[in-house]
Amino acid sequence: MGGKGRGDLPEFERRFFDGEETFTRIGEGEIGGKASGLRLIREKILSAVDPAEFPRFEINVPTLTVLTTDLYDSFFERNRLDLKELIELPDDRIAHRLQNADLPAEFVGDLWAVVERVHTPLAVRSSSLLEDALRHPLAGVYATKMTPNNQTDVETRFRRLVEAVKYVYASTLFRQARSYLRSIDRSPRDEKMAVIVQEVVGHRREDRFYPHLSGVARSYSYYATGHARPEDGVVNLALGLGKQIVDGGLSWTYSPAYPKAPAPFNGIGDLLRNTQTGYWAVHMGKPPLPDPIRETEYLVQGDLASAEREGVLESLVSTYDARSDRLRPGTGTSGPRVLDFAPLLSSDAYPLNDLIRRLLAVAEEVVKDPVEIEFAVTLPGDDRSRARFGFLQVRPMMVSRGGVDLAPEDLDGPNVLLASELSLGNGMREDIRDVVYVKPEVFEARNTPVIARELEGINQALIEEEKPYLLVGFGRWGSSEPWLGTPVEWGQISGARAIVEASLPEMNPDLSQGSHFFHNLIGFQVLYLSVPHHGRYGVDWKWLDRQETIRETDFVRHVRTVRPLRIIVDGRQARGVVKYDG
Repeated sequence: MGGKGRGDLPEFERRFFDGEETFTRIGEGEIGGKASGLRLIREKILSAVDPAEFPRFEINVPTLTVLTTDLYDSFFERNRLDLKELIELPDDRIAHRLQNADLPAEFVGDLWAVVERVHTPLAVRSSSLLEDALRHPLAGVYATKMTPNNQTDVETRFRRLVEAVKYVYASTLFRQARSYLRSIDRSPRDEKMAVIVQEVVGHRREDRFYPHLSGVARSYSYYATGHARPEDGVVNLALGLGKQIVDGGLSWTYSPAYPKAPAPFNGIGDLLRNTQTGYWAVHMGKPPLPDPIRETEYLVQGDLASAEREGVLESLVSTYDARSDRLRPGTGTSGPRVLDFAPLLSSDAYPLNDLIRRLLAVAEEVVKDPVEIEFAVTLPGDDRSRARFGFLQVRPMMVSRGGVDLAPEDLDGPNVLLASELSLGNGMREDIRDVVYVKPEVFEARNTPVIARELEGINQALIEEEKPYLLVGFGRWGSSEPWLGTPVEWGQISGARAIVEASLPEMNPDLSQGSHFFHNLIGFQVLYLSVPHHGRYGVDWKWLDRQETIRETDFVRHVRTVRPLRIIVDGRQARGVVKYDG
């Protein structure tokens, strides 16, 4: 996706918002994968879209400057930070060690200038050399930290910015990053980190700063439903900051080819339970107790009531009318609000869906692969006539379309361990004998954080033994919300090469759509099968229980089969099956 060198990027002029350039660099090194993607957006994707096509939108890459990788090198060298020693430490001690080190003096003046006249929130984002590679995207492995940047004195704003930069550096060495890099035969020594300092798109409302909505759109959908085809793509929208989507929280999912199609919910009650009710924002109020080693130090969550009070919901929700048992777009009547974005998706004034489709098409043409894009949108208030579309990221997607055929009758039979009519990936594996599964007889949603920790130890052991495994559990893997599934980080299950999400009556969310988790599934070519409890097919738990137990914890069992399993996923038909021999 283009080089990661700084190329001809202009040097930072010590003016952030009022300089002539809105995309600059501090340093002479490389700018990393994420910044390269942003440069591609600005130079190749947005330049191919005529602003006259969408006159009601202001479309741009939010103002940013990139701290290039030579700052990272200098930081470690001049503070004599020993990578070999650091990577033996727990995350919090790594973070503290780096917080106690000094940034190289020659960069301090530029960083001071960044905050000297800027009082709006800043996002400090990772942009490593290995990040956003096609095969191993490292999605969500490194940190992003936001600062409110609204303190009255420059020194405080500068200190918070520096703390955030050091935190992003530290995330290069954290346990999750080490585990991920180990799984692709790399080490932290292979990595270098550039850092993006970028304005946050949004408006301040009371003590919160957030956009009307954030979105992730993909030009190829493995979960196409209804009349939609995989090539039609898929969009996730959420109120507030995009953390809600990329961390796997509830969001509104639809096909951009059919934006007004009814959502696949079983009635209003199902819809109310499974749509977003909370959102993320930058906290602009009284500063919290300092905690520079916590990524969410300056973030806060609001609810729909607060968003409505702040005048944000009118174009984003429908209201349930109990008398007619129907949803009505907008907030004109009393009743429960449903974040379905119906007013906006049917708007001729602000054709957001048309804009998303256009940008996906252009980006796919430029990248020459299916793509995923991220964005944030603010809608105009009384003083503005144009909505703002902040284009935040583009990544290539690796789509496998090789020839694997599974007929419906292949999903039945005496030797079927499990089968699925909603699968992800494409291909066959006949080298897996190890199965790690969450024990259904003791599973409770309140224990999912413990389950994540138990899985980590088993995953590590299997990686060291070089044994790929099948992972079976309940709800969404990688969800940030424990009641939706098991909140594993990718590094805790990185040895799995086939993953199953089963559902239970009390845990029946949509499938994993978290951007980071989703990208890692694709990048590692992990076969993925969903087995809903109300579907035709189930999991033969009794057969699993009869296999040889290798390891067992309170909630997880690791078994080994006598002969390899046969795992097949037909990506074109979204069918998958796991069969055993004898």
